[in-house]
Amino acid sequence: MNPPTTVAVTGLTVRHRRTVALDALDLSLSPGVHGLLGPNGAGKTSLIRVLATVAAPSAGRVELLGADAARPAGRTAIRRRLGYLPQEFGYYPGFTVREFVAYVAWLKEVPSDRAPAAVERAVERVGLGDRIDARMRSLSGGMVRRAGIAQALVNEPDLLLLDEPTAGLDPEQRVEFRALLREVGETSTVVVSTHLVEDVAAACTEVTLVEAGRLAWRGTTAGLTALGTAPDAAGSATSPIERGYTSALRAHRERVEAAR
Repeated sequence: MNPPTTVAVTGLTVRHRRTVALDALDLSLSPGVHGLLGPNGAGKTSLIRVLATVAAPSAGRVELLGADAARPAGRTAIRRRLGYLPQEFGYYPGFTVREFVAYVAWLKEVPSDRAPAAVERAVERVGLGDRIDARMRSLSGGMVRRAGIAQALVNEPDLLLLDEPTAGLDPEQRVEFRALLREVGETSTVVVSTHLVEDVAAACTEVTLVEAGRLAWRGTTAGLTALGTAPDAAGSATSPIERGYTSALRAHRERVEAAR
């Protein structure tokens, strides 16, 4: 039996003035941990923002968790079941970690009788249990990032979107975070946008590579690694998956150039 499709994007186009950030992109995702890779300016953040329903596409259809994101009622239903961590997120510095995550739980309409336990569980999952009553302004950059991950998890989302989530985390925290992603991905659809190929190798089951707003490559992490072990693997990267990433980009550019 095929897993359910939780993200269905067809002909997705996003324009920023004269720049095309996404160019008629098609994408279908099911539960699991999906890595979103690409060079700077490839369109990763534009895609994440559309999937988070904070930005509207210029063209195309976006269906998330069975609801049409173009309809107000659909967006409301999606947001209740969505967790989102942008690259930069706002918070009241005077809030404690508990208050910050509880506020997001309220926004997500987590039932009031379940919210306190949900907040504590989310904070514990990111390793901030001992700082739950600390003010946000007192936290280090890595701790703030972990608080951001906690707020994205507080409603036990069916779709979790993370944009550069490991920025500011130390190596040990990144290892723990990857384990958390694998745990969440057992039942939910997790999309991780990152430039750190090693995070994808360690945590993700599938990879989507975009460049210049187009789908450049799609497959498993094992498939991307295999590209890096081929005799003609491109680049001087040290790991097979990094070489596979470079090879996939090179092949995509050659196809685009040949089509002109």
